[in-house]
Amino acid sequence: MPSVASSATRLFNGFFEWFGSLGIFSWQVLRAAVTPPYEWRELIRQLDEVGSKSLPLVAMAGAAIGVIISLEARYSLSRFGAKSMFPATLVYSVIQVMGPVITGLVVSGRVGAGMGAELASMKVTEQIDAIEASAINPYRLLAATRILACILMLPLLTLATDACALLTGWFAQALVEPLSFHQFIESGFSGATFNAFLPQTFKTTVYGLIIGLIACFQGMRTRGGAAGVGRAATNSVVLASLFLILADVVLVKFILVFFP
Repeated sequence: MPSVASSATRLFNGFFEWFGSLGIFSWQVLRAAVTPPYEWRELIRQLDEVGSKSLPLVAMAGAAIGVIISLEARYSLSRFGAKSMFPATLVYSVIQVMGPVITGLVVSGRVGAGMGAELASMKVTEQIDAIEASAINPYRLLAATRILACILMLPLLTLATDACALLTGWFAQALVEPLSFHQFIESGFSGATFNAFLPQTFKTTVYGLIIGLIACFQGMRTRGGAAGVGRAATNSVVLASLFLILADVVLVKFILVFFP
């Protein structure tokens, strides 16, 4: 019993210690981000790293999701005699539900692991200490630019995912039954308002914040050499994906209340 109680106490303390360290890290990054000089060149490089290099992955994921939803929706709607609702079902399913979440998880897997491993490698090889010794704020150069790049790129990548999903979803339907793309778009978006889609897209900025913050935090606090680099990469993906899904639960409720 004493060992169980001590283990539970260590786990409890470690849980709050981790969140406390994350809060301190967030404040240091925020303070560094709003004070000059600004690292515009590094920010542009990170925008390319997060955005351009993630585009093929999110496009393929969106294309696959579009086909899957198309097949499932056609089968389900046919059973209830509601085949005319297929365009609207596909559009709302992709843009409001699947597109943002799939984009966040794909980017979390690629960018989160990459950032965590890169910063962890810099930490264990003392490159971050060298940057700090050169009178350069590592929170501004390394963390703030990466987090901001994730925040800015996630909505754009989500739009790419949505576009690919709708295109392949329509194509999968058109192979079975004649359906022009113009008719598909007109039927799918009829009666839709900006409040139905914009909040769902821009909530991915929160996903970007989570991915960038967790990856940078895990990378810059790494210890233990090569094994620590591996742990940082793994923890970055796992924790970012977990917090992303939890954030989605909160954001969905928030959007339903404020954007009915």
